Amino acid sequence: MTAITGLSTRPFADSTDSLLRFAMRLDATLTGLTGLFIAVVADPLSSLTGLSSPAEYGFGAFFVFYGLAVFTLAAAPDLRRAGIAVIIANIVFTVAAVVVVVVGALPLTETGISLMLASGCYTAAIGYLQYLGVRRLPA
Repeated sequence: MTAITGLSTRPFADSTDSLLRFAMRLDATLTGLTGLFIAVVADPLSSLTGLSSPAEYGFGAFFVFYGLAVFTLAAAPDLRRAGIAVIIANIVFTVAAVVVVVVGALPLTETGISLMLASGCYTAAIGYLQYLGVRRLPA
């Protein structure tokens, strides 16, 4: 028989980090799936958004790898640092999405602008949920 060490014996319902782990895993899953979707439909999507097909593939790949990274970080024992890092990344993406639209840095169509702003809204919302999870952690 093998002994498993280092695992918490607290009941799952009493866990103070469950909200943050859930929010990070939700973010990782949704971002990764979105990346896969973008990669699969990159050619038709490029005509809707105004970006080139290689740019769409690039965004899709980035989202998949970002999702994998966040999923890995969600399993970290020191969840506070990992959670804060992901929250900062979500804030950066939210601000970048708005700046790209306002400055006109990319040749986006109206649909592309809508999708960019929607992705900014998503990252703001999931970042806020993760922030609430970090606040629940003991100091």
